[in-house]
Amino acid sequence: MNQTIYGLLALLPIVLCGIFLIGLQWSAKRTMPIVLAVTATLALFVWDMTLNRVSSSIIQGMVITVSVLWIVFGAIFLLNTLKHTGAIAVIRAGFTNVSPDRRVQAIIIAWCFGCFLEGAAGFGTAAAIAAPLLVAIGFPALGAVLMGMMIQSTPVSFGAVGTPIVIGVNKGLDTVAISAQLAQQGLEWGDFLQLITSQVAIMHGVIGTFMPLFMVMMLTRFFGKNKSWREGFAIWPFAIFAGLAFTVPYTLTGVFLGPEFPSLVGGLVSITIVVNAAKRGFLVPKTTWDFEPKKSWPSEWLGKLVVSKEDITPALSDKKMSTVMAWFPYLLVALLLVCSRVLTGFQSLLNSATVDLTSILSEADISASFSPLYLPGGLLLISALVAAAFQTNKPVNALNNAFKESGKTVLGAGFVLIFTIPMVRIFINSGVNLSDVASMPVASAELFAGTFGSVFPLISATIGALGAFIAGSNTVSNMMFSQFQYEAAMSLHISPSLIIAAQAVGAAAGNMIAVHNVVAASATVGLLGMEGATLRRTILPTIYYVLFCGIIVMAAIYLFGFQGPLAS
Repeated sequence: MNQTIYGLLALLPIVLCGIFLIGLQWSAKRTMPIVLAVTATLALFVWDMTLNRVSSSIIQGMVITVSVLWIVFGAIFLLNTLKHTGAIAVIRAGFTNVSPDRRVQAIIIAWCFGCFLEGAAGFGTAAAIAAPLLVAIGFPALGAVLMGMMIQSTPVSFGAVGTPIVIGVNKGLDTVAISAQLAQQGLEWGDFLQLITSQVAIMHGVIGTFMPLFMVMMLTRFFGKNKSWREGFAIWPFAIFAGLAFTVPYTLTGVFLGPEFPSLVGGLVSITIVVNAAKRGFLVPKTTWDFEPKKSWPSEWLGKLVVSKEDITPALSDKKMSTVMAWFPYLLVALLLVCSRVLTGFQSLLNSATVDLTSILSEADISASFSPLYLPGGLLLISALVAAAFQTNKPVNALNNAFKESGKTVLGAGFVLIFTIPMVRIFINSGVNLSDVASMPVASAELFAGTFGSVFPLISATIGALGAFIAGSNTVSNMMFSQFQYEAAMSLHISPSLIIAAQAVGAAAGNMIAVHNVVAASATVGLLGMEGATLRRTILPTIYYVLFCGIIVMAAIYLFGFQGPLAS
């Protein structure tokens, strides 16, 4: 069997996801068991993976599923706790005071606050927190998930304090061999990695500036009474201003300080600038935009997470609460997330509770771990406990009610993810096989490279997005494809740093269409079964992102003649 056939077969699970979820509008609950079965069949009978390796990959996927559900549970539990302490009512009123315009609210919560959360935690945490918060202030669940998924783009490459670059690219490249080549040009590995970081920051800075405008245009087009793109575009001065408030400090931080802090710094700066601008009406249209009354919303917009004034039990909301106190649990989450990623001693303390599974079923390279305290889920739970203690005189009642409501939502998400993530792990682990062929991700990437030739830079970002669609992770996509992108660039005699940067940018954009990210975000608002509806919308900003990234890279190489180290 030739490499083209392997490449086409490797794409089969991805194609099936697209057909079932987007084309046939099936739910993920119905789609993912079938896709898992197809992937396992390919692994066993085409890639000749051993049954033991396939089984160990499934077990690894199940352990990772527990970690994802832990984050989802933490996000929902915190929100439900705040609902019962009365904090959500205060937060809702606070945003109304900043601006009653839903477009402005979406930009502040999803873009500014969400980008900061992504920088602190990564791994879908921003969407898991932002989506239920948007529902809490009156957004349709489907619209909230869409906004939450669209922030899984610009800040993601430097999410979790730079993990996709620091871990993803570092672990995805043959650093020993590349360092030897760099040494011949008088350079070190750190110089090469910083060049990649700078190029990623600049590309995101250009493309990401327009994401807030794209977000509000999607909001008014799909969830407005008039189904109008124009109503979203009407806020373009404020939206571009909000985009720049994030991307300018973000890009400068990436270029001058490295990969750990661009999203954190950009998020903090944008929150401060944009909230103050909105309060003063700076660049905000005089005409306020809002959704139609809730009674006229289609049923598919509604999730099971309902937060209204009537839901907040007066007996539990017995403390007069300031806006600062209402927001304090979310600020505490952000602080804990940053400390847990930056302070080594605190990180070690949290990781002391980690459960490790190494060499699953004797497969030396397949392992998994569960860190209940280090993962954002644990920190969200800590914040919920603090909220209950300080925001109400009846903390036990608030926590008990929140636990019951949150548990029901997570059970629904678990069924889908228990099929989705094991499928991803089989896909990634397929490189060790009896047929001695490339793994499924690399086989599919080689098919693209062979097909596109010299215009490969145009689709290098698309390959990164493909990896994120499969794995639901920028970091994992970078680990899967960075070395392949490097080899493709060297064979074409073009800048490897620029092609790897395009991989990282595309992988960030691919998070917007990653199935298990959509499932996790949907679960936080009780909207399972509508994943296809979200994906049909998020495919639009994903195409925008990878297309413009490809154009920028092509222009840099062939129009401006950029080479960089190792290019020949």
